[in-house]
Amino acid sequence: MDGFFDWIGDNAWAGWLGLAVVLGIVETTTLDLVFLMLAGGALAGAMAAGLGAPLLLQAVVALVATAALLGVVRPVAKRHLRTPIEARTGVAALVGRDALVTAQVDAHQGQVKLAGEIWSARSFDEREVIEPGARVHVVEIDGATAVVFRADG
Repeated sequence: MDGFFDWIGDNAWAGWLGLAVVLGIVETTTLDLVFLMLAGGALAGAMAAGLGAPLLLQAVVALVATAALLGVVRPVAKRHLRTPIEARTGVAALVGRDALVTAQVDAHQGQVKLAGEIWSARSFDEREVIEPGARVHVVEIDGATAVVFRADG
């Protein structure tokens, strides 16, 4: 059993690296950048272990790196990932805008005037039927169809 613990002590970098990989995989399911920052801290612990630092120092390095990543890098990265509506282009710029129903909109068909053009449309709520003249809000663009819901109710 002593041989096992000696091997762990000599190869702690592998444990930190494995932890970083697992945290990176978890990040792919959350996409919130928290687990990515934790993985970065684990990588810092792996580097400390690779340089021969004792386990306690490895843990401190990992914690300090994680705190720095969460407190400094994550907020900046999140800010850069959010695209303001004004900066969107193409059909993405139409999401969130209001439109005017020109032909009855239901779950399967309809038309709206959106950004000065006539678009095919369908209702976001499959049970809702929206009459011409109503104001709607664009939830998404699905191909060449605006998916909308009533803006005034």
